[in-house]
Amino acid sequence: MDQATDRPKILCIDDTPTSRALVRRLLSPQYIVLEANDGLQGIDAAVETRPDLVLVDLHMPRLSGYEVATRLKSLLPQVPIVALTADVTTHVQERVLAAGCDGYLSKPIDPDAFEEHIQAFLAGKRDELEEDKYRRDYQQELVARLEDKVRELTRTLERNEELGEQNFQLLERTQRQARLLKGGAKVGRSITSILDLDTLLNTTVDVICDEFDLYYAGVFLVDGEWAVLRAGRGEAGAAMTAEGHKLRVGGHSMIGAATERRQACIALDVGKEPVRFDNPHLPRTRSEMALPLIVGDELVGALTVQSAVEAAFDDDDIVAFQAMVDQLAIAINNARLLDDLEAAHAELVRAKTYQAIAEATGEAIHWVGNKAAPIPGSVARITEDVVRYMALANALLAEAPPDLRAHKFAQLLTEAAEEIASRGNFLGEIKAELDAYPLKRLRRTLNIESIFEDLEIIENSARAILNIKEDLIGPVRKRKLEVFSLPRLLEETIASMGIPDGVVRTLFADDLHPVRADRVQLDRVFTNLIKNAIEAMDGIEDKRLLVWARMDDEPGFVVVDVIDNGAGIPPDQIDKVWMAFYTTKGDRGGTGLGLPACAQIVGQLDGRITVESEVGSGTTFSVFLPAVVDSNDTG
Repeated sequence: MDQATDRPKILCIDDTPTSRALVRRLLSPQYIVLEANDGLQGIDAAVETRPDLVLVDLHMPRLSGYEVATRLKSLLPQVPIVALTADVTTHVQERVLAAGCDGYLSKPIDPDAFEEHIQAFLAGKRDELEEDKYRRDYQQELVARLEDKVRELTRTLERNEELGEQNFQLLERTQRQARLLKGGAKVGRSITSILDLDTLLNTTVDVICDEFDLYYAGVFLVDGEWAVLRAGRGEAGAAMTAEGHKLRVGGHSMIGAATERRQACIALDVGKEPVRFDNPHLPRTRSEMALPLIVGDELVGALTVQSAVEAAFDDDDIVAFQAMVDQLAIAINNARLLDDLEAAHAELVRAKTYQAIAEATGEAIHWVGNKAAPIPGSVARITEDVVRYMALANALLAEAPPDLRAHKFAQLLTEAAEEIASRGNFLGEIKAELDAYPLKRLRRTLNIESIFEDLEIIENSARAILNIKEDLIGPVRKRKLEVFSLPRLLEETIASMGIPDGVVRTLFADDLHPVRADRVQLDRVFTNLIKNAIEAMDGIEDKRLLVWARMDDEPGFVVVDVIDNGAGIPPDQIDKVWMAFYTTKGDRGGTGLGLPACAQIVGQLDGRITVESEVGSGTTFSVFLPAVVDSNDTG
């Protein structure tokens, strides 16, 4: 019984949620109702909570209610266990008592009598089993069920042993395949950069034999109906190449079969292989694999690899070697077609250039249109305000004394009024309209401040449009290259920007080499990056900007980091900052050409710009420039 509440605890073990819910609804006003949805969970809950009574359903998966009752009776012999089940088969009550239950209640539950039954069992009611036969039958059934579970567990263990052995074999195969793939990748790296065909082929056979510990390797290239040996390992390869060794495509050899079928062939025991050329130069060969060299749909040749061990190759070798020979085929094709590739590349560059120009022109027109859009409206408002002011001046001038009307200023106003009238603006009508306005409305209608606001709109739009010129033309101006020190340039750039004290901190490495660049263009790069960093920190109370110049880990390069603690750039926008006319500044201005222009200027110097950013933490732009080793070389 729960000492804190003095309410008995009832544990209901039932895999049906609706049954547990009904028990909870009927008993919770008087009892603490605990629940478990299967037998194992119920046993654990009973041991942990020590209930005053247990209700258990008979038919549950994995562990039946009978077995749960037997186990609970051995663990908690004083706790009454009551079977609660819809099973109404003959002698079910005797069977539950034989299993260790102290009583039996049938489903569906009778709400009117259910709590009364529970109280009776809590008070000591126990049903007795009159015939011991049911207990013996249950024990036999329990033993049979236990035997079935032991057999099932034994089969599971045996199956696990089989799976363990299979997994071990799979692991060995996987490890071997990994070694093969690693070796193939190493071979591929060794050959893909070689463009001289003879050097490529001879290097290939040597590296393959050394990496895979093979007896022999040879490369054949297809010439019409023949596969001609172009490179072979060692003295045997040199001798066969000198003899002009060749095998017919589709002929009686592994190379012939591989080239005809365009798929890999394996001979596990060459002495028993019907399709194989018996080569006197290679007497120790015991197993062989031949793989076709294919680029696209074109058969280039074939590779033969041979071992002095029987059954040295399997399907895993085909996977590893095929990836390697695919690279070899491409390398061979590249060596043969280098000129064509260069021509195709030049044509592609031209096409991409025209496309980029077309896209940039379209973006430029769209951008200029957006910047110019406010100007006509502002001009119209200024014109309207000027005409109204002229109407007022003309009206006052009409009422002025003759000597005032003769003044030179008055004559200018009169001429201006006539010019306005000639343009279709009738000052008399405008004056009449303004006469009808009270002073308060006149002040709202005519406001010098609004004229200056419109002039500022026109000025800002014009400046933005003019700034495009520098962003577009600046990177392609004729450059004046000179060797100079970056710290001095960076300090001058920062000083010229009028940044408040304490915002920018500089850090320059002692071993920093000079660079060769156009000083004006590089100043524009760092001005743009620092200006962007300052704007990114808008609204940050403690602004911190670090300009750090040092030698890069990559030999021969200087790197300058511009690091801010601003808002950062979202991941979905970070790759777009290099696109022309794309800006993250929104209504704060910006042409969207600054960063592309910076990238172009630095790229012309054989350098590069990178960006890393974290939203809420800040952004780092890094400029990499080739270092000048000999500072006396002013180029």
